[in-house]
Amino acid sequence: MSDFDPIESLADMQHEFGEHGGVNMSIETSTTFTVMQADTLPEIFGGQRGPEDGGCFLYGRHFNPTVYVLGKQIAALEGSESAYCTASGMGAISSSLMQLCDHGDHIVASHTIYGGTFALLKDFLPAKAGIETTFVDTSNLETLGEAFTPRTKVLYVESVANPTLRVADIPRLADLAHAHGVQLVVDNTFSPLILSPIQLGADVVVHSLTKFMNGASDYIGGAICGSEDFIMGLMDLHLGSLMLLGPTMDPRVAFDISMRLPHLGLRMAEHGRRALAFAERLDAAGLDVVYPGLPGHPDHALFDSLRRKEFGYGGILSLDLVTQRRAEEFMEVLQNKDRFGFMAVSLGYFETLMSCSGSTTSSEMTEQEQREAGIQPGLIRMSIGYTGTLEQRWSQLQDALEILNLIPVAAG
Repeated sequence: MSDFDPIESLADMQHEFGEHGGVNMSIETSTTFTVMQADTLPEIFGGQRGPEDGGCFLYGRHFNPTVYVLGKQIAALEGSESAYCTASGMGAISSSLMQLCDHGDHIVASHTIYGGTFALLKDFLPAKAGIETTFVDTSNLETLGEAFTPRTKVLYVESVANPTLRVADIPRLADLAHAHGVQLVVDNTFSPLILSPIQLGADVVVHSLTKFMNGASDYIGGAICGSEDFIMGLMDLHLGSLMLLGPTMDPRVAFDISMRLPHLGLRMAEHGRRALAFAERLDAAGLDVVYPGLPGHPDHALFDSLRRKEFGYGGILSLDLVTQRRAEEFMEVLQNKDRFGFMAVSLGYFETLMSCSGSTTSSEMTEQEQREAGIQPGLIRMSIGYTGTLEQRWSQLQDALEILNLIPVAAG
C-alpha cells in the first residue's frame, strides 16, 4: 500500500470558504451562469474553458460549483485525480460504463454484485446498448483471464461484494485487466476509507453516496472517481454520459453530504468496531456468520493486506439462517420486539438496517444465479449501526437468538 492517507488528503483541500467568508462553502443553486465577455460562452461550449480555467461554469447539468467541490473532496478521500457526483449510485455506475463502452463491446463482471447492477449488466445494457457481460467468479484469478475477448473494455467488481462480503484482490485484478487492455472499475460503496482502489491500481471507482459516505439515509447520491481526462470526458457536450444522460446531483444535497464527510472516519471506525464485536460473538455461539474480520473468512488475510487498520473491517456482516422464513422471523423479532434495528434495504445508516438479500437486494438474480454467487435463501445482510451502547445492542440481538432457539438461553 502507498503512503496515501485519505483523512490527511481531505484536510489538505478542505478550505472552500463561503461566498461571504463563511467557514462552510456556499450553496450555488443557479441552473445557469453568467459570463462577463460574450466570447467566453463559445469557448466553454468548445471545451477550451472549464471550472479550473477561470472559474467558468456553464449550466447546472454540466458543472455546478457546489457539486464540483464535493467531487474534489471525494477525489481527495479516494486518492484520484478527479471526481464528480451524480444523482444516485446507479447513475454513477451506468454513466461510467456507458462512457467506457460502445455498442458491441463486452464487460467482464463479478458474479456477486448488487442486484440493480446485475440487472443493468445482464438485461438493460444488452437490450438497449448492445453491450454484453460475462459474469464470473473474480476470486478465481487462474480462470478469470479466459473470460476476456477482443471486445472487452471493462472488468467490473465490488471491493467488498454485496452481500457475500468476498473481498476483491484489486492489485492482481488491475494487473490482469491492464494486461488485456481493459479498465478496472470498482464499486467501493461498502468500504470507503478502508480500501482505496485507485491507489491499489483501479482505473475508475464508483460510490453510492447514499450509504456510508452520507450516513443518514436521507439523500440519494453517487460519485465517480478517476483521471482528470475521464471525468472531463463524462462532461463532453457531444459524447459525455453525465452531460447528455443527465443524472444531475442537486447542489443542496451536495452541500449536506459535504458537511458529513469530515466525520466519515469516526463513523467507519465505530461501524467496524461494533460489527467485529457482534461477528466474533455470533461466531463463538456457533452461528454461520460471514465477516471479513473473522480469521475464518476466506479473504481475511487479503483484506488485512489491503485495508487501513484504523477503520476496521467494515460495518456489514451477513448471517445465514438457511431459510427465508427463519431469516424473516428473526428480523421481525429484532425490529418489533427488541428494537435492535430496522427491516429495510440500504446500509451505512446510524441505526442497524437488515434485509434478507435473496428476496430483496439480490432478487434480480435467478435462484441458480444466486446459488452460483453464494447467496443462500436465509442470508441476512446486516448493516450495523452505532446508536445505543454495544452491550445494549448485543443484549437485544442475543434475546432474539434465544427466542428462536438459535442459541441456548443464557443462565441467570
